Amino acid sequence: MIRFDHRNLLANPFLAGAMRPSRVLDYSEKVLDAKAELNIDHKAGTLGFYDLPEQSTQHISSFVQQLDPMFDTMVVLGIGGSALGNKAIYNALKTEAHLKRRVLVYDNVDPVFLHEILGQITLEKTLFNVITKSGGTAETMSAYMILLDLLQRKFPSDYRKRMIITTDKEKGFLRRIADGEGYSSFIVPGNVGGRFSVLSDVGLLSSAFAGVDIKAMLAGAAQMRDLCDSADIMHNPALLNGLLHFLYMREGKNISVMMPYSNSLYDFADWYRQLWAESLGKRYDLKGREIYVGQTPVKALGTTDQHSQIQLYTEGPNDKVITFLSVEHFEHDYTIPNLHPEQEDISYLGGKKLSELLNAERLATEIALCKSGRPNANLIFPGIDAENLGAAIMMYEIQTVFTGKLLNINPLDQPGVETGKIATFALMGKKGYDKEREEIADYTKS
Repeated sequence: MIRFDHRNLLANPFLAGAMRPSRVLDYSEKVLDAKAELNIDHKAGTLGFYDLPEQSTQHISSFVQQLDPMFDTMVVLGIGGSALGNKAIYNALKTEAHLKRRVLVYDNVDPVFLHEILGQITLEKTLFNVITKSGGTAETMSAYMILLDLLQRKFPSDYRKRMIITTDKEKGFLRRIADGEGYSSFIVPGNVGGRFSVLSDVGLLSSAFAGVDIKAMLAGAAQMRDLCDSADIMHNPALLNGLLHFLYMREGKNISVMMPYSNSLYDFADWYRQLWAESLGKRYDLKGREIYVGQTPVKALGTTDQHSQIQLYTEGPNDKVITFLSVEHFEHDYTIPNLHPEQEDISYLGGKKLSELLNAERLATEIALCKSGRPNANLIFPGIDAENLGAAIMMYEIQTVFTGKLLNINPLDQPGVETGKIATFALMGKKGYDKEREEIADYTKS
């Protein structure tokens, strides 16, 4: 099970001037009130991600088992919550879990990117999974139309078996298409927002296709959810981490850096960025007051970004909270040969493992940050596997909605994103947006 080491988020002999433990305990009542509100929301059905560990996955397993064995690649067409979780899981586990099938994600409208993906696949051996809850996401639907046209031309008799649709159970254009045309289809739960949907069909289907043990991933999520039900703040990782980030936000530390010391977990940091930014970046609180709140998430990669970002983090503005992701056991490792024993500059490396060097560099960075009075934490993975990944996903999802309660905002909506969507509809000529088109015309003339 993953472990959250929060020592360096609190004042200690090695990190003077950081958060006092007593201040954490001063918020005990507020924490318990927020937790009680989460329980109410869960019972009301608005936090559907809490229940995903108990869902049946038989429909996914049956579909994957019955697939034509010629399919070796799935291309996910989606954006935001329909894409980032798929990338995070696959790229975390593709090497560690020896995954046999490939998952690629097209999550932009960059034509060169699409060209590159098509150049990487054998079309005959590829499944396309269109993921959008509304069925109206411009980025996803443009890719859907381009690729459906390609499949219809290349495989006129069986193109339907090469495309999967993941959308709302009952509503939307894609649901009508799936039901009318007979595409294999999967469901985005109605009470699960996109950025919280990775443990639903949205992320489980591509994972099962690749060979991920999705039952183990859900078991890890369930275990973490139960752990995060504790009323003991200091032993509830989601509540403790959320509270500490909240308190640091109040002190002006409005940047949250996630720095995995593992290339495999780099895309997990991307998934976290959307979850944290889209959920907590809000103009208004629940009473309609302007508050302009949120913590900007930034990703970094150890050891790579020790040589690009750490100088700023140690000696620049003290406005960040840094979270390391570290791995105790790597599936693959290499021993550094002692090729130059006479050279003191490098001979100390001989006989050491790469994993040993990687984790030493992480600890060294932690020490450097502490000496500079920069708060940091460490989320420790015993190994990178489906169970630990599921636990990490659930921890951050609970942490996010809990922090939303502390901030007195709605962590489930994204009005700022919707504004941009409306402008895109107007620019691209969608019916019903004449007023917006006029406003944009005035803007472009100015």
